Amino acid sequence: MPTPDRTSLADIVTAARHILESQGLPGLTMQAVAERVGVRAPSLYKRVRNRDTLIRLVAEATVREMGERLDAVAGSGDPRRDLRELAHAFRAFAHAHPAGYHLIFNNGPAETRPDLDTLTLASAPALRVAADLAGPEHALPGARMITAWANGFVSMELAGAFNLGGDLDETFEFGITRLTAALTAGTPPRVG
Repeated sequence: MPTPDRTSLADIVTAARHILESQGLPGLTMQAVAERVGVRAPSLYKRVRNRDTLIRLVAEATVREMGERLDAVAGSGDPRRDLRELAHAFRAFAHAHPAGYHLIFNNGPAETRPDLDTLTLASAPALRVAADLAGPEHALPGARMITAWANGFVSMELAGAFNLGGDLDETFEFGITRLTAALTAGTPPRVG
């Protein structure tokens, strides 16, 4: 077995992400990760404090990857196209990493949640697109609207909750079109 010095934190997190996707959160144990990277479980604790820390590291790596994928598609200069590409990248990421996706949108214990800096960086593409569509003063609520719609759709899709039939790809496109229209409709009236 390799010594702990030969097992990097990046290798540990990568192994943990693979275990999460193949065995779910209950299967993501320190012992399983140690076996996967080829060390004894006590050696793993030299790199990772405990399971909650491991889950947080996995969540942060997942958020960073998703943010990078979103950032790669949201820069054409055409905000309508960028929203469409952003939504499709979001959906594709969730399908490619369903357990990781669920982890980052799950309200788990504070010790397992990604830090604010990681979330802020990953949110930048949605904030840019929302600002371009709805205006800078509406960037945050617009980005929240985009994320809430996309997360709701994808979460239902992954759960098999669309039971009335129909083409989900067409439905997704319909949602993007309506979301774009809502964000570009102008300044909404004040509530309250």
